Parts: sequence; structure tokens; C-alpha cells
Amino acid sequence: MAEQNNKDNTEFQSNMPQESVPDELGAAGKSLSEALRISFIILKVIMVILVVAFLASGFKTVGPEEQALVLRFGKIQGVGEDRLLGPGLHWIFPYPIDEIVKIPVETKVSLLIDSFWYHESAKERLSGQSRIRPTDPLKPLVDGYCLTRGEQRISPALISETQGDNINSTPVTGGSRQTVSSDSEGSDYNIVHSKWQLIYQIDNPEQFYINVLIPDVRPGETYINVVKGGVTPLLKSMFEDAVVSVMVNYTIDEAISSRDRIPRDVRISLQDKLGEISSGVKVVSVQLTQSVCPPQVKAAFEASTLASQNSAKAITDARTYAYNTISKAAGPVAEELFAALHDEAVSEETKEYLWSQVAGTAQEKLSGARVYATKVEKDAEANANYLISLLPEYRQRPELVIQKIYLDTIEQILANADEKFFIQTTEAAKDKEIRIQLNADPLIKSKKIREQTTEENR
Repeated sequence: MAEQNNKDNTEFQSNMPQESVPDELGAAGKSLSEALRISFIILKVIMVILVVAFLASGFKTVGPEEQALVLRFGKIQGVGEDRLLGPGLHWIFPYPIDEIVKIPVETKVSLLIDSFWYHESAKERLSGQSRIRPTDPLKPLVDGYCLTRGEQRISPALISETQGDNINSTPVTGGSRQTVSSDSEGSDYNIVHSKWQLIYQIDNPEQFYINVLIPDVRPGETYINVVKGGVTPLLKSMFEDAVVSVMVNYTIDEAISSRDRIPRDVRISLQDKLGEISSGVKVVSVQLTQSVCPPQVKAAFEASTLASQNSAKAITDARTYAYNTISKAAGPVAEELFAALHDEAVSEETKEYLWSQVAGTAQEKLSGARVYATKVEKDAEANANYLISLLPEYRQRPELVIQKIYLDTIEQILANADEKFFIQTTEAAKDKEIRIQLNADPLIKSKKIREQTTEENR
């Protein structure tokens, strides 16, 4: 059987053409060689495209409100100003060699703080209606609140002293705060509920990236949203501490009425705390959006506020009246003159100078006194000269001179009398009683007043 097969194969090979075998092998080799050449060309093109695409992936765009940090194997690259990339197109080594972190430095983020507000459900927040009733007790473990400095009770011996300086603050569960004073005698602390709004932005990207822990940005997330979620707990905690340390320096009246000083002090305190940890966060503004006393004591608080306002008004009116009275009496130097007159150490020259600066009613009195003194001096001088002129005549006829002086005096006295009664005494009138009606005649008095008015108008 095997011999037969070998015989058949020999005959088949002897019958085939001798040149057809090499031709067929050459065509197959050429086809394979051409296919390999084309494959290598395509592979080179693909590799070039991949290299170009890899290098092109290093082009990064920084937005107009952003700055970027370049990380090479996790380390920030660059020196000085070159450590930050500004807005525009930049090229870096592609990932995983370099990585770019874009930080929105111009974006202002708003954060609402309600840690010091009494507890509200989501439905109550949306409706704006509080569940708190005046009869409901305060729940310190649920309701948020903050303590304010109480009105100081001043004793007569300690009028100029201030109490409640040594105040420390400790957190209370539920966002509340409690203050403890080591010198609280004579002062009651009050509770106030408040809502705040904080607006901040990142002003130092490098410090923020290094010192503030921010989770990695996942696909589909924006860095600013990740920042909000990462930095909010830190800012909220530091903001609460700032509010507690500031509010204990103000009374409840100031906490409810002030919308400028308290937020300003809170902003300064919070910025100092953020600067101590080099957070790279800038506090743009702080607003006290709402502050109220506890609803349980609202009626008493309103009554106390009204009483305080009335007291303040009475004090202001009294001070105004005192100032106007002093100014009217002696002018601006009244208090200084009063102190100088009771101080023996003040020289007479100083007193005379202060007297010369007196105005108002005192000045009128002084002017009148000076005029009267001058008049008295002139009258005395005139009388002396008159008596001197009468002296020679008096020496010759004293009775006549005395009678003349008497008659002149009587004439002067009668000239100033409204009504005159003349009674002649005689010997027959002795031991007789004379009754005269001394009620002034109103017509005579009115006539005299009109005459005096007419003379003054002239």
C-alpha cells in the first residue's frame, strides 16, 4: 500500500511544470512584505498622533476668575510669581507628570450661619412661621443662642468702674454658646438669637491649597463646589467662635439694634483667626441679618426697652436743659468760672479773665451793676458838690438851707408817687382819727404804664 502511494506521488510530481512553484512563492512573499510595510506606516502614524495628542493634552486653560498651581508629582512648581498661572492658555507636562489645580480667586461665596437661631424645621423655614410660643421653654440642647453683656448695676461707690471684663466662652451642643464670667457680680447676661451671612473668597491660592484640606475633584464636579463642601465646616466653626467672643462685649439692646459695629468686629476677629492658620481665605463681608430676643421674654424685653428709652430721653432732656440754662446764665465759660471761684489755687487774674468772658444773663447783671455803680458814684459826687456849694449859705442861715433841702426831697418823693394825699395837721385835729382808702386807682396806674411805654419806645 505504501509502495503504491509513493509511486503515485512520483508520477504526479513528474507530470507538474517545473517553473510554477517558484513563481507562486515569490508573489506571496511580495504581498506579505507590502502588507507589513503598510502596517508599519500606519503604526508610525498612530504613534505620532498619540505623541501629538499626549503633548497637546498639556495645554490647559485658566478661566478669567481663576489662578492655577502646577503640581509636578505632587509638588508645587515655580518661584515667586511664576508659582501661579494667570488667566489664559498654558502648557504643562501632561498627566501624570504635571497636574494643574485651578482655584477661583475672584469668586465670592456666601455662607449662611444659623447656629445661634432657635431650632426650625424645614417646613417652618420655608413658611417663615416660627413654632416658638411665649409659653414654650428654651431648649439649650436644641435651640441656638448667644449670650450678651448685661446692663451694669453701678453702686454709688463704684460709679466709674466697669464689671464683666474677664469673660471666657465655651461651645454648647446644638450650635449654642455659653459664656462664663469670673467677675459677674452685679451684672446679668442676656440671651439673643441671631442669623448671620458670611461672604468670603480665596485671596492666596498657595496657602489655601497647602493649609486647607480639600477633597479631590471628581469627574463632573467643579472645584468651587468642592471648596464649599471642604471649607464650610472650618469657616463655620471659626465664625461661631468669633461671634461668641464679640457678642459678650455688647448689651442685648446693642445686639438687636446694631447692624454696623458688631458685624465689623466679628469680621475683624474672624479674619485674625483665619490669618493665624494661614488659610488664604479673605473675609469680604459679615452681615447680621436678624437678631431677636427670646420669644418667651419678648413682652418683658419690650417693656424694658421702652423704659430704657424713656430714661435715656429724660437724661438727654435734663442735660439739654442744664446746658441751655448754664449757657443762658453765663455762657460757655460758666462751668469753668464756677470751678475757679471755688478753687483757692486759681489766681485773681484768671478769675478776672473768666469774668470778662462771661455772657448771657450774668453779663447783663454785671453790666447793670457797673452802670448802677457808676450812677451811684456820679450821684454821690453831684450831691457832694451840691452840699459843698451850699456850705457857705448853710453857715450863714442853716435853718433856711435845711428847709430848702427838705422841700426838694419831698418834691422828689412826691414826683414818683401815683396818688398823693395831703393832710394838714392842726391843734384842733389832735386826738382825732383819720381814715384814708389806700386802694390804688387802676386808671392812674394804667396811665402811668402807658406813659412809661411811650417814653421807652421813643
